[in-house]
Amino acid sequence: MSGPVRAVLIGAKGQVALSLARTLPAAGFEVTTLARPAHDLTRLDALTAAIIAARPAVVINPAAYTAVDRAEDEPDAAYAINRDAAGAIAAAAAKAEAAVIQFSTDYVFAGTQSTAYVETDVTGPIGVYGASKLAGEVAVAAANPRHVILRTAWVCSADGANFLKTMMRLAAERPEVKVVDDQVGSPTFAADLAAATVRIAQAAVGAAAVAAQFGTFHLVSQGSTTWCGFARAIMAASKARGGQGVPVHAITTAEFPTKARRPAYSKLDTGKIKRVYGIELPHWQAALETCLDDIIVK
Repeated sequence: MSGPVRAVLIGAKGQVALSLARTLPAAGFEVTTLARPAHDLTRLDALTAAIIAARPAVVINPAAYTAVDRAEDEPDAAYAINRDAAGAIAAAAAKAEAAVIQFSTDYVFAGTQSTAYVETDVTGPIGVYGASKLAGEVAVAAANPRHVILRTAWVCSADGANFLKTMMRLAAERPEVKVVDDQVGSPTFAADLAAATVRIAQAAVGAAAVAAQFGTFHLVSQGSTTWCGFARAIMAASKARGGQGVPVHAITTAEFPTKARRPAYSKLDTGKIKRVYGIELPHWQAALETCLDDIIVK
């Protein structure tokens, strides 16, 4: 890139948005952040106007309604953010002649197969959250041909509320914890997602971008585990750094009922993004070590 490239970042408080807010400027992007309270994602006309006024080369949208269980009772709210706002953001980017990078989720799949999902596998969300995110994918693709949809999963970081932070809190409060051991996925860390997004944004803007660089991609850490396996790794790595760690006991999904169903197997194949962009995230265990270094050691 020659000179700063203008980027619009949607959202400011989510894990990925926080990481992107640090990573994009360091990579030479000139960033305009559109987030509450000044920019409400349900006020689509004002949001569209703000995006166009920023004259971006790329618009990055990690913002989402992510309350998986609450979404079952609030489908309108979930669809307003995950479908309607996502589509409007992509359309505004198109009007500004900008590419759009939209984050999505492993929850667009039913989780019934036993091999890693590729981008062309049949979707089949089993809850409102996944259905609203899938509807957002469709809206984004229809609104802007220069779109990159990134499906990710099990996002954690040193920021905000997430499974990693919850386990560390429970380790300080309880002598032991019980965690589901029959749901499989790939813990993925916001810092790695942000670094990959920068590379995608650099490649996807300007005349050099080609059609193969747009479309839907899977972007998760290498490797997979269960929530219980992840929890045990968190406890071990925390104790190794002088932090808290308690025994983790395996339970079944049936023993931990939730309002929304979760995919039992949502490992995502990342071969496509490696072929197209040369991107391969670290193994989840290595990324966990790095994240805990930030939380505990520093």
